[in-house]
Amino acid sequence: MSFESLGLRAELLRAVSEKGYTTPSPIQQQAIPLILEGRDIMGGAQTGTGKTAGFTLPLLQRLMASAGPENSRRNVRALVLTPTRELAAQVEESVDVYGKYLPLKSTVVFGGVKINPQIQKLRSGVDILVATPGRLLDHVGQKTVDLSNVEILVLDEADRMLDMGFVRDIRKLLALLPKQKQTLLFSATFSDEIKKLSNELLKTPALVEVAQRNTTAERITQVVHPVDKSRKRELLSFLIGSNNWQQVLVFGRTKHGSNRLAEQLNTDGITAAAIHGNKSQGARTKALADFKAGKVRVLVATDIAARGLDINQLPHVVNYELPNIPEDYVHRIGRTGRAGNEGEAMSLVCVDELKLLKDIERLLKRDIPKVMFDGYEPDPSIRAEPINRGRGNQQGARKPAPRNKTASSWNSQNRSARSASTGQNQQRGR
Repeated sequence: MSFESLGLRAELLRAVSEKGYTTPSPIQQQAIPLILEGRDIMGGAQTGTGKTAGFTLPLLQRLMASAGPENSRRNVRALVLTPTRELAAQVEESVDVYGKYLPLKSTVVFGGVKINPQIQKLRSGVDILVATPGRLLDHVGQKTVDLSNVEILVLDEADRMLDMGFVRDIRKLLALLPKQKQTLLFSATFSDEIKKLSNELLKTPALVEVAQRNTTAERITQVVHPVDKSRKRELLSFLIGSNNWQQVLVFGRTKHGSNRLAEQLNTDGITAAAIHGNKSQGARTKALADFKAGKVRVLVATDIAARGLDINQLPHVVNYELPNIPEDYVHRIGRTGRAGNEGEAMSLVCVDELKLLKDIERLLKRDIPKVMFDGYEPDPSIRAEPINRGRGNQQGARKPAPRNKTASSWNSQNRSARSASTGQNQQRGR
């Protein structure tokens, strides 16, 4: 199937062709015709599936079909809500790229930057607005945005928005939108909360799924490396150095811990930068740009970046600490293995995290292979301790289930963990 067969305008086909795309992805094949028909969509798609173009292209075409005179005042006619600043910026970039030959205007608003430049752009008139919920409500409060003419609403990564505690903000915004509109909801997982929200929002929606619910990408090789908590940083440096990895995305649990790990890696001679919610937007943008450009080898991120980062052909993701919420593991490792590429996801797991690991494996419905490295085997005498959640938790995130106070140790697990010699370790960098 070609993009031409989907019924897209010549201007959109030209932009797609200039991006080098010739064949639509499965989510694009399913979603684009349905959206062009005006249907509400309940989309289940993991990252790296081409989801953004899947809703951006038909959104642009539908806006052109209902466009008034070019000299009329521009009102916001399409609203795209995203959970993070990074994702908002990337969606708006896609709108710019695919709509470059159309007379439509777009802008993006998110927190962490000055609001006045955003106000000026909104006052000049835009057709398409990409926004994070909190900053959009700021504009609503200042009466700098009018949402009464929205024709199309997109909730991108809706499950993440609920996890981050945005459900109240979303409901406030929904009350400002017309009842008659087309709504497109995309989510990597279908929790009970998502089902409830979709029932409230969507009218006889078409279900579009390209992957089994709550599963990880098949192209991603997953492995767990058991190691004591005190030796995680040492093992991480060893893996990066011995395999000569040049681009590694590392996930930590807290902001402070991510900063500290980045500093320690730099001390080890491995260039690293941290990205999390306490960083200014300028610092976050620079860290991501340096990582993409190869100026830093390691980007250490908290879960705020688990969905918002889009890095072409990222080969390695490391869970330095497992996430508190099992679904976040899926979103983290989904940064690699995108767009048909293969990827590798490693988790450095200490005895404290065995309950979290078990929850993840239950979600995946499979055991993740365990590989111990010679010289880094966990000390069997170390007992599990409660995990310090730290201040890095996202406000409003779902609270994980209470941990078992008698958490078992590695050597009491029923699963066996293979040992890897130094020679075998080198193979991990394939």
